Amino acid sequence: MTDKTMTPEEVVGRLRSGMTLGIGGWGSRRKPMALVRALLRSEITDLTVVSYGGPDVGLLAAAGRIRKLVAAFVTLDSIPLEPHFRAARESGAFALTELDEAMFMWGLHAAANRLPFMPVRAGLGSDVMTVNAGLRTVTSPYEDGETFVAVPALRMDAAFVHLNRADRLGNGQYLGPDPYFDDLFCEAADTAYVSCEQLVDRFARDTAPQSLLVSRHSVTGVVETPNGAHFTSCVPDHDRDEPFQKMYATTPWPAFAERFLSGKSEDDYQQAVRAWHEELR
Repeated sequence: MTDKTMTPEEVVGRLRSGMTLGIGGWGSRRKPMALVRALLRSEITDLTVVSYGGPDVGLLAAAGRIRKLVAAFVTLDSIPLEPHFRAARESGAFALTELDEAMFMWGLHAAANRLPFMPVRAGLGSDVMTVNAGLRTVTSPYEDGETFVAVPALRMDAAFVHLNRADRLGNGQYLGPDPYFDDLFCEAADTAYVSCEQLVDRFARDTAPQSLLVSRHSVTGVVETPNGAHFTSCVPDHDRDEPFQKMYATTPWPAFAERFLSGKSEDDYQQAVRAWHEELR
């Protein structure tokens, strides 16, 4: 049994430019934002990012850290299209592989099971096959002879996910209504880092086994980051910070980055957020 606790800076210290990075969560929900912010405080760049995208993608895109994005969407949920992602994409700042949501999921499954691809029906007859010329189809070797999309495995060098609770061994628990695909991100990556709202010494005896989403065998490091999903939601610990999200979406990137991302630590970010909310009162 190994204590896997780390700091955000120690996590980022294990990454390198040019890596493929998976980021868990969904849209503007339970994103590992503290780890993303730590990444922005580093010099790491030229990333291939794999994500059901939200502000994680928006921040990295605006900062010029993405070389290629693999995503099913990039949204802030209550704001349909992530504006900083849109600006970067419209300027041609990075390459994009856009997949259907189900295709993306099966790409994670393929990687988690160390398969080169998974045959799926999702995407057939849609423009996703047109905009992604590299996608291939396969024919069933059985009597049905059905044609499927061969979704390539979404293998990653590293993955970031955020959960409500975790122990020092790397077991992670979600308490909200949706697991998203955080377990698959961890299993599909060579290394995986779990940030959490709270570290616990042990999980209660009456803990529902299905809530223990992430198992220590797929986790490299654990980081306790209270409010670390901000400004995305992490229910039941906290909802999405809608006023802050609206401000983020309407503020020019240089001004936002200077005020909220120029500090030396996550604590500096959280203090800047508190000061901003005080100004609203």
